[in-house]
Amino acid sequence: MIQIRPAVIADAAELSRLYTENREFLRPWEPVRDETFFTKDGQEARLAIGEAARAAGIENRCVIVAPSGEVDAGGPSEIVGMISLTAIERGPVQGAHLGYWVAQSANGRGVGSAAVAAVLDLAFGELGLHRLEAGTLLHNAGSQKVLLRNGFEEIGVARRYIRIAGQWQDHLLFQRLAHDDES
Repeated sequence: MIQIRPAVIADAAELSRLYTENREFLRPWEPVRDETFFTKDGQEARLAIGEAARAAGIENRCVIVAPSGEVDAGGPSEIVGMISLTAIERGPVQGAHLGYWVAQSANGRGVGSAAVAAVLDLAFGELGLHRLEAGTLLHNAGSQKVLLRNGFEEIGVARRYIRIAGQWQDHLLFQRLAHDDES
């Protein structure tokens, strides 16, 4: 069973290993990372910032946990990716940005879809958000399918939106409102 839980400093070694193992797989989809990012110390620093941001209510970064070995097998669990709500805005907006990644070994097995469903429960339940926005590279059909399966709707293209793989790249934007599933 796929679960999400808050990312904590104690996850640094496992995330360092996972990012290092998936470095080439993730390279086309992520910002350029310096060498420190892939180290345990780099992950500890990043996770400490994330814990402070969660306490301040401005972001909520979680690890995606699945049974080890085969994603759908029983037994002990391991981290297979991350899912994050960032730029949480309160007041009249009550919204956030959604981002996630899944390790190559767990890719294409429904992990992303299950993690997005779980973070929707968190966002629209405990966090009381009204709207989530997510963006994908124009050619990332897999992530687009994950978002559509979870009730997101396409809202347009943001030109040169995020610097990915060293270049400003266009993104297809999606949104999901808390009460979209109600008639």
